Amino acid sequence: MTIKTCLSALLLTLAAFPAAEPTGPLKVSPNGRYLMTGSGKPFFWLGDTGWLLFSKLKREEAETYLEDRRKKGFNVIQVMVLHQVPIANVYGDSALTHANVARPLTTPGSSPTDAAQYDYWDHVDYIVDLAAKKGLYMGMVPVWGTNVKGGKVNQAQAKAYATFLAERYKNRPNIIWLNGGDIAGSDSLKVWNTIGATLKAADPNHLETYHPRGRTQSSDWFHNAAWLDFNMYQSGHRRYEQDTSKNETNHYGQDNWRYQQADYVLKPTKPSLDGEPSYEGIPQGLHDITQPRWTDADVRRYGYWSVFAGAFGYTYGQNSVMQMHSSFDKGSAYGSSELWSSAINAPGAAQMQYLKQLMLSRPGYFERVPDQSLIAGTVGEKYNRQFATRGKNYAFVYTYNGRNMKVNLGKIAGAKVKASWYSPRDGKTTAIGTFPNKGTQEFNPPGEQKDGNDWVLILDSVS
Repeated sequence: MTIKTCLSALLLTLAAFPAAEPTGPLKVSPNGRYLMTGSGKPFFWLGDTGWLLFSKLKREEAETYLEDRRKKGFNVIQVMVLHQVPIANVYGDSALTHANVARPLTTPGSSPTDAAQYDYWDHVDYIVDLAAKKGLYMGMVPVWGTNVKGGKVNQAQAKAYATFLAERYKNRPNIIWLNGGDIAGSDSLKVWNTIGATLKAADPNHLETYHPRGRTQSSDWFHNAAWLDFNMYQSGHRRYEQDTSKNETNHYGQDNWRYQQADYVLKPTKPSLDGEPSYEGIPQGLHDITQPRWTDADVRRYGYWSVFAGAFGYTYGQNSVMQMHSSFDKGSAYGSSELWSSAINAPGAAQMQYLKQLMLSRPGYFERVPDQSLIAGTVGEKYNRQFATRGKNYAFVYTYNGRNMKVNLGKIAGAKVKASWYSPRDGKTTAIGTFPNKGTQEFNPPGEQKDGNDWVLILDSVS
């Protein structure tokens, strides 16, 4: 191979994986619906759940994982700071003194080459800083909810621990705080409010939310809390007929858009997103590993449904990756049989970037609204449901199963509209044609009607 050929190949590689954008403080947009950078640019949250990253991956493994996620377009990694109390990381370093969250165990120095210096918190620092270099934000859960519910964290300990976290990380450019951790806010409400308020008081420049338990949303308890900047819901891992609990108010099944719809009308207006939908490769219903597994088509569906309903982003998850299933594990959770290093290549992980690319592809990002009035035909139920969202000069309509779309034109500006098909599977756009921007028009997506043959109809104004 010639030097010229090698150089050409290198340039193509660099073009395929653009350089990381610098991280910095994020803000809520003036209309309260979206996030933006400090300079006012749109920030579309594309998250990945790497929950056990801090405790289970070595430095070189963290590099592999974070670089893979950067290349696939992710910009937020959701991770637990303390999965368990007590806890030690892969190097054997304990996070706490005598299992007391009020007493983080730190040592002088932080050199990775000196085991006597490099402690649990130095390892967290290392990964946080590595992520920042790659343009990745760290959505950090201070302590997983089961520990608090189990009585291992009282209010006094919570305040001391949250103060430690805020002081240590307030000057890092890439921190987002995820209070809670798969838990109802009503479990230990005072502790959660203490953590939330303490973090916000000592670290006001980083955004904060609450990660709730499955089939609930942060707004159920904390919407009016001064420390909560945006809402997060966990639509969970159940299919429609599995969502039958008598003790829960929301029986939405896979309709994660219903959580978004509920948050969208609340006052004051706050951004909201699905921070934990069904994970790719996890059993439907979660606990019975003989059940079918959720697929890449399912995670796409959750993403487009919630974002088109008004979410400011979306969090993807994969069964083996979220638990960082490693060769040294004696077992695994939820029937994981694949190592994380292989599971990062699950098809859904590569497809999520096309949702982010689509939402950032048109001017007027902050003006976008959900608008089901675009759909002239039957909106549909469950997998048949279609979703529409628009700005002033563009509109998107999503179908999960490729059924025909009847669309009310005239909802966006322009005498004519240019129509195209966008594939959530590979991000490719195919032109359809130009139409007068009035009346009703029916569009027939490519391929046969079947679940997973999902398409987005794009309408762009033509002046």
